[in-house]
Amino acid sequence: MTEILHRIRRVLSTVKLPDGGDLVSSDLVRALSFEGGQVRFVIEAESPAAAKGLEAARAEAENKVSGLPGVEKVSVVLTAHGSVAAGKGPAPPSLKVGRHPTPQEGSKKISGVDRIVAVASGKGGVGKSTIASNLAVALARQGRRVGLLDADIHGPSLPKMMGVSQRPGSPDGKTIIPIKAHGVTMMSIGLMVDPGQAVIWRGPMLMGALQQMLGQVRWGRLDILVIDLPPGTGDVQLTLCQRTSLTGVLVVSTPQDVALLDARKAISMFRQLSAPVLGLIENMSTYICPNCGNEEHIFGHGGVRSEAATLGVPFLGEIPLASEVRVAGDSGVPIAGREGRVPDAYLALAARLIAGGMA
Repeated sequence: MTEILHRIRRVLSTVKLPDGGDLVSSDLVRALSFEGGQVRFVIEAESPAAAKGLEAARAEAENKVSGLPGVEKVSVVLTAHGSVAAGKGPAPPSLKVGRHPTPQEGSKKISGVDRIVAVASGKGGVGKSTIASNLAVALARQGRRVGLLDADIHGPSLPKMMGVSQRPGSPDGKTIIPIKAHGVTMMSIGLMVDPGQAVIWRGPMLMGALQQMLGQVRWGRLDILVIDLPPGTGDVQLTLCQRTSLTGVLVVSTPQDVALLDARKAISMFRQLSAPVLGLIENMSTYICPNCGNEEHIFGHGGVRSEAATLGVPFLGEIPLASEVRVAGDSGVPIAGREGRVPDAYLALAARLIAGGMA
């Protein structure tokens, strides 16, 4: 299977484009597959106008691939990447998000950004995105200039949690103008695609999209950029650690053993990548019944503090489990922007990071 795909790509690299490049080097081939003798792929142009000029290349590609041994049928779709229209502000010319990464030597800083702190977890469902969004708002409430990047490309949830739906603008088709909400400058792949559309990308496309959102977004002057990572130990984490001057990582876990097992793996990965682990956060630590005031430890209690001591990393605090956090996130108004016992937990977390010189 791998060999036939390599042969197809070699053939496609001989299909020349009007500008002198070819289909492969110009990164126009998408969703290439071979199954049961049938080849399918998409040629994705930068714009509808560019697509009109590629019909001859599409026909040539179909003809050449049809001549390969073992190929019985070829299906080629010629399409154009949809331009990203701004809800307000400057309308962008065709801005393409999602591509193979461009070459880069070593890690680099983001212009105007003093610190970059990633929020990570070993597994999904521990409230990592809730922590990231509320931490960003809590830091902004304490006078910090804060950016928030949703790097969970397959499952972007921050637009919903931050109450944002308008699409970012682009004045030149390269620079991306981020959105501001609750005192935070934010960007998410979820703002660049249809909300109901799945992002079906493999590693190189994920890496390229992350590189674009780090380098092409006009973040301005920020004291701290908070990055919400996807769960686990995959391509996005690897790319971020290798290509960005990361201040450090906050690892979120719930107290039970099954979550802590994966938190250990996440910490191990970041240590191997020489990314400083700034500390562990225990989420969903305590539940207090709003009706009777009874305190329950639904997921256990104190497991993250104990694990932090075992691993030799700082313990940064406990965030309670409360239905009001869920309601606030679903309504797009992070609870850290309010007053009360639960918001105070996020404000205390932000204060610890500031006091420690991490934010």
